[in-house]
This record gives sequence, structure tokens and C-alpha cells, in this order.
Amino acid sequence: MNTTASSATPSGIPPQALAGLKVIELGQLIAGPFAGKTLADFGAEVIKIEPPAAEGGAGGDPLRQWRMLHNGTSVWWQVQSRNKQSVVLDLRTDEGRDTVRRLIDEADVLIENFKPGTLEKWGMGYEVLSRSNPGLIMLRVSGYGQTGPYRDRPGFAVVAEAMGGMRYLNGEPGRAPVRAGVSLGDTLAALHGVIGVLLALQARHASVNRDAPKGLGQVVDVALYESVFNCMESLLPEYSAFGAVRQPAGSALPGIAPSNAYPCVDGMVVIGGNGDSIFKRLMIAIGRDDLATDPQLASNPGRVARVAEIDAAIGLWTQARRVEQVLAVLNAASVPVGRIYTAADIAADPHFQAREMILPVTTPDGLTVQVPGIVPKLSRTPGAITRRAPELGEDTEAVLSRLQT
Repeated sequence: MNTTASSATPSGIPPQALAGLKVIELGQLIAGPFAGKTLADFGAEVIKIEPPAAEGGAGGDPLRQWRMLHNGTSVWWQVQSRNKQSVVLDLRTDEGRDTVRRLIDEADVLIENFKPGTLEKWGMGYEVLSRSNPGLIMLRVSGYGQTGPYRDRPGFAVVAEAMGGMRYLNGEPGRAPVRAGVSLGDTLAALHGVIGVLLALQARHASVNRDAPKGLGQVVDVALYESVFNCMESLLPEYSAFGAVRQPAGSALPGIAPSNAYPCVDGMVVIGGNGDSIFKRLMIAIGRDDLATDPQLASNPGRVARVAEIDAAIGLWTQARRVEQVLAVLNAASVPVGRIYTAADIAADPHFQAREMILPVTTPDGLTVQVPGIVPKLSRTPGAITRRAPELGEDTEAVLSRLQT
């Protein structure tokens, strides 16, 4: 890892797992920057390269202008770009590309999520960059990957979720598929990218020798659709073995019973009673000892065969009670149950607060914004929010002044 002074841990913050790691982020919007945010949360120095404002435009990462804005900047920006530095460079110019190459020469990791071939067109493909920095790890995030017949197609998370098999399953039977409401394909790709970077860092460490004092880097090729597909559990094996095409099932989990959403007097709850012993406790809690002791329902295959009967019994019980009553009874019986949270529920929940999953940041003009906390929790080298998201080009002068001449 790079051990420049910029990797020092701020006063009062415990040592961080990725302190000393220097990352250049060329990506925009969600997938690449989410990967950069995750590395930055654990102490990596992440230098985000943003384009200057075009005539009549705002400049910078387009995410700055997405969804709800405060004084012209998205509050989402405070999540996605916390702990990062912003440097404005125009990669369409020779000067901009030359400067970013010099930054990359001093970096451990480069993150990019351009269309495949874009960096090569600019003379910044991995073969070129690794000549002067053989330890460089390049995370490349794209819709379809760097190879294959679809590599040149534009790819967004919405398409990746459809191609990866997720979108078909989302929704009610017989109705059009729905999206989850957030860009899951981007986030899954980002997390796979972080895993790839950490694997490549371990491999680089193992390759250190006299000729490669930092070790050897490599390319981490992450495709959005593959990241989605990797999370599709039994989808392909069931088709391969039985010719079964899994279908949408609303709030239920086909083949695993009971697991569903159930109506209450004042809302809905989700209940996971699909463990053998959990099922017995659930049935006793709702007054259905007959189902709890039924030998046909002692294991999952038998419950799946009679899932409609089981769901009807649970629903009959829940719909006569308020959400809080259902939660109290089933939590006392050690049955997994939960309300369906809105943003307001999350903000008010004491468990989120106790786990430091809601943290405040303050924008340059003084607005306090609550943002999600750090995941995962490390006991000795925890992550931290050490600085707010940067204004466009806020760190250009400071970063470029450190470049070796």
C-alpha cells in the first residue's frame, strides 16, 4: 500500500483497515463510486476525478444532481461521496489525461466504470498503466464485462437486473415485473468489486519479491448482470435439473414455508416461520397446536405442499390484531417477525441508533443530513466517516500539489 502522509488517521479515530491505500476513482453515478465509498469508509484515500462544468452545465458526477436537492446538490451525494476528495480534470484533453496518469502511477487501485474500451481509447488501458505501476489493481465495472459479444452495449442496473434473472421474479403472478425501488444491480456490482479489490490486494501481497517490491496488480472485471446473477440462488440449478422456470410469487418465498407478508388491522408484517422448530413455535403462538403437531408439517417439503392452508391460518390470526400485538407475541415466541419499515420507521428505531447505523454529516452550508452508518462492523479497525462529501473540485489544488515532479 501507499504510505504517504495523506493516509494518516484523523485524531480520535481508531486505526482503519485500509489506511495507506490510495485509490483513484474515475467512475460516475452508482456502481464504481459505491465501491469507492466502501473503501473510503475503511480508511482508503479515495481521490475522485470529476469532469469540469460544460457550457451551461453543472459539471462533476451527475449524481450531484439526482433526486432531491439542497441548494443545488443532491443529499444522496453526502452518502455516496463521503470520505472522498474531489479533483476536477478534463479527461478529454491531453493535459487532463497526463495528470490523471501521474496520479495513477502513485495509486494502489483505479476504479472505473466507463463503457469498455474508453480508457484504451484514451491511452489508459491496463497494459499501458501497469508498465509504470505494475502493482496497480484496476477495478473495471461495466454492464456486461470487458469481454463477450455484449461488451460494447450500454449497461445500466435496470437492464442488468432483468438479464441477471432478478427482475422476472419481482412482482405478483400474472402481472408486470416491478423494480425494487433502488439500484440493486449497481450496489451488488460495487460490493463484488470491493471483494475483488481485496482479493487482488491479498494476491499482490503474496507476489512481493525483489523484482516487484509492491507485488503485482491485476484487473478486476465486474459485470452488473453477473453480480445480479451470482445472487440468484437456486434459479439455474432448478432449471438445469428439472426444467423448472421459477415464477414471480409476490411476497412469498416459493419452496420455503411459511415465509410471507401478512395483513394486520393497521398494516402488515413479514413472518419467517420456515425452520422446523420455529414453525412449531409459530403455530403454538397463534393457537394452532393442531398444525404444530401435525407430522406432515414437521419438515419443509410437507409444509410447502400445504402452504396455502398454513398461510391462511397465519393470516386469519394476524388480521385480527394490530402490528404491535403481533410483534409482541411472536418475538416472545422467538419467531422471526418484523414490520415493513419506511424511512420514518428507520430514523426512529432505537436499534439503528444503538448500532450507529444512522450518522449525521453537515453540508458546507450547514445542513445536517442523516446518512447510513458503516457496514460491516470491525472490532479493532472500524470504519468511520471522517469528512463530508466534497464540493466540486474542492481538493484539486491540494492533491495536484503533492504530485511528484
